[in-house]
Amino acid sequence: MAININTLNPRLADRRLFLIAAVGFPLLVLIGYFKTYYFREFFDVKPLATSLVHVHAIVMTTWVLFFTTQSFLIRTKSIKLHMTLGFVGIALAALVVVVGMATAYDAHLVRRTAPPGLDPLEFFIVPTLDMLNFVILFAGAIYYRKRPGEHKGLMLMTVLNFLPAALFRIPFIPPQYGLLWGFGVPDILAIASFSWYTWKHRRFNAPFALGVLLVITSLPLRLLFAGTPTWHAIATWLAP
Repeated sequence: MAININTLNPRLADRRLFLIAAVGFPLLVLIGYFKTYYFREFFDVKPLATSLVHVHAIVMTTWVLFFTTQSFLIRTKSIKLHMTLGFVGIALAALVVVVGMATAYDAHLVRRTAPPGLDPLEFFIVPTLDMLNFVILFAGAIYYRKRPGEHKGLMLMTVLNFLPAALFRIPFIPPQYGLLWGFGVPDILAIASFSWYTWKHRRFNAPFALGVLLVITSLPLRLLFAGTPTWHAIATWLAP
């Protein structure tokens, strides 16, 4: 029986995986922020708290588009352009962290806002770890930029690291399942993507695995640390 060799090609499998990510990531962000930001003029929603929120939204949207663009450049074998834009990506990633932390600081420590029932000082750990995880994952991706498997795996984890913020805003999920949905889906996708990569390449990618582990352990670490006196002391010291 003849076997289509393309089905066994690990590179083609990687391209399919990143095509799904390149399309799915912006789509989920659009759905999550459809009402509260992108098409907010058509709905009766609260005005943006500060112009900083708008800046944050622009920067994060740019990052989403950057990831999608880079994925399609690899798919179309535009390697040189992909590498050139990578330097732009480093500057953009720094902007993501600076603006993201400034927005979180203003929202949770200055204006003391948080989701219903949550303490703003405790909730500040959520965006803080989001940005810390992003720095670690993106720095790893840059470090392994000449090793495609490691680079692509860690870049994929940067996407899943930011995905909960969009998932929590998808309106048709019942509130009692919000935590499971927001963090559980990225965890499942992280495990599935690593399993797919391992099966197709027949090798264990340690940096990719560590990135998956970071994404998965992020939630329990936040829950454990958020309510401790140590974190409260840190957040109180940082607050104006």
